[in-house]
Amino acid sequence: MPAHPSLARPGGSPRDACGVFGVFAPGYDVARLTYFGLYALQHRGQESAGIAVSDDGEVTVIKDLGLVSQVFNEQMLSSLSGQHAIGHVRYSTTGASHWQNSQPLVRARNGDVVALGHNGNLVNTTALRDELVAEGVRFTGTTDTEVITALIAHEAEGDLLGAVRTAVAKIRGAFSAAVLSGDALVGFRDPYGVRPLCLGDYEGNPVISSETAGFDIIGARFVREIQPGEVVIVDAEHGLRSARVELEGSRPALCIFEFIYFARPDSVLAGRTLHECRQAMGRHLAEEAPVEADLVIPVPDTGIPAAIGYSAASGIPYTEGLIKNRYVYRTFIQPDDDLRQRGIRMKLNPLTAIIKGKRLVVVDDSIVRGNTTGKLVDMLMSAGAKEVHLRISSPPIKWPCFYGIDMATRTELIAANLSVDEIRRKVGATTLHYLTLEGLQASTGLPESQFCRACFSGEYPIAVPEEYAMCKLRFEGGAACEP
Repeated sequence: MPAHPSLARPGGSPRDACGVFGVFAPGYDVARLTYFGLYALQHRGQESAGIAVSDDGEVTVIKDLGLVSQVFNEQMLSSLSGQHAIGHVRYSTTGASHWQNSQPLVRARNGDVVALGHNGNLVNTTALRDELVAEGVRFTGTTDTEVITALIAHEAEGDLLGAVRTAVAKIRGAFSAAVLSGDALVGFRDPYGVRPLCLGDYEGNPVISSETAGFDIIGARFVREIQPGEVVIVDAEHGLRSARVELEGSRPALCIFEFIYFARPDSVLAGRTLHECRQAMGRHLAEEAPVEADLVIPVPDTGIPAAIGYSAASGIPYTEGLIKNRYVYRTFIQPDDDLRQRGIRMKLNPLTAIIKGKRLVVVDDSIVRGNTTGKLVDMLMSAGAKEVHLRISSPPIKWPCFYGIDMATRTELIAANLSVDEIRRKVGATTLHYLTLEGLQASTGLPESQFCRACFSGEYPIAVPEEYAMCKLRFEGGAACEP
């Protein structure tokens, strides 16, 4: 089942995408390298984790629900020997959080085995799935990832590179993926480049990762980003090769929320270190919405860089005012009703001695539904804060995401239904200001044409079907899909 709402991010932020990792390194402990790569990508998904390893053509997969450290132990990693491996951490955007939907997924192809892990979300899953079912393909799970895996496996003619290129040409939406077969490792990215994927080098061996932080943890060198529509493949016979899949009308559309929230602040995207970009967001916030206050405090951890930037630009001292319990992630033990109402305290606790009697500027990355933000403001006021001035380092989220972020339906998005002042009153803040879209764009240092900003503007770069068809549980045996 999906993670309980009370365990969502403290500031009510959108929930993460997935993370993929892969390494082709004969003679090295590829399972252990992949484990640590996934450890660095844990923020991108906490529902399940898995690793697939190929050893002389024999593919072994270990996966389960839970965090990377919960799924794997020393004995498991020692049993996963081979020449190349892929790994995946998941947050569900299509299909519920069941074991059979955990990744990598595996299918047989021409006497070989194909394993695949995917970050993103397809917009033509239903049509492709129906076509494959009509051709006799059976499905055991309910994810769009299984459709991608089936397309590659069903393409019986030609080599793996050709099968992947054929599949990429058919699927639409956001997808970065790692694929493993008996003798090859493949990484590919959709023609719009909505989700990130990077190429690295580990002692002369190719590595792929959703973020550069996956390279840093194992001491690999970042080489470059895999380009939109690019397929990279490496095997013992040919080494590293690259091919492109062109899609008419496509344009670069990297998800701008990677800059705001999803990717780690120490990762590099489009040549920019995200910590620096997030500090710039805070500086723009201070310019757009100055206020007389005593302290600037972040909502940890994602609000920290922007709060530092706000403090530097405003001259208001920066300090910690909220202490985060960093050991609260996905849990299989749910709180009772009383604890659920106090759920924010499972993750955050105010430093009363610091904030009592103070006028606070509280910096967070986003507001989705507003429920958690209201509890946060109430908690700060109850701890003695004199004023709470909310500063949000993204514009109001008014439109849902169909490209791999489990955000909310439009009816649930508070900014789609209320004005900024109405939101301020609902959450109980003294003042509220969102970063303007212009301020956000300037903070990235990149042109608008490089990004998908649909959650703020409603302008979707990739056409989507009717909203009811995008329900994440649409293949769950009759589960209702809210428009």
